[in-house]
Amino acid sequence: MNRNKPLKDLPNHFSEEKKELLAIGIDNWFSVRDLKDQQIFLISRKSLATISNLKRLRGIAALICSINISQSQAALLLHSGIASVEVIALLTPHELIQKTGRFERQLKAGTEPILNYEVANYLIKEAKKARANSELTQ
Repeated sequence: MNRNKPLKDLPNHFSEEKKELLAIGIDNWFSVRDLKDQQIFLISRKSLATISNLKRLRGIAALICSINISQSQAALLLHSGIASVEVIALLTPHELIQKTGRFERQLKAGTEPILNYEVANYLIKEAKKARANSELTQ
């Protein structure tokens, strides 16, 4: 599962954050998801890691752990302004693709889109399940 996947595949712009996280024993997505604001502040205070990048990683981790998606899918969602399972669960596949497609076009990647209707349907279904599970445990 992606949840326990090591942080070795992070993009280069997260290199300082990766170095600092690994130095304190945080080496998987569950651990990144569970970082508290105070921990993020302390990490950034004594290193070149930035608060904003650490919070981005925590947001990506939350999506990966909640609905078991790839790192690239989670990053795309987060950077497209879709930062929670609750938001994904409320969208239609068309809305999800429209929101992420806008960001992908800005990147001008010229590659195959990360999300298509099949993937969008899967993400929405998983988000609804995750939301229902979290409501049951509260």
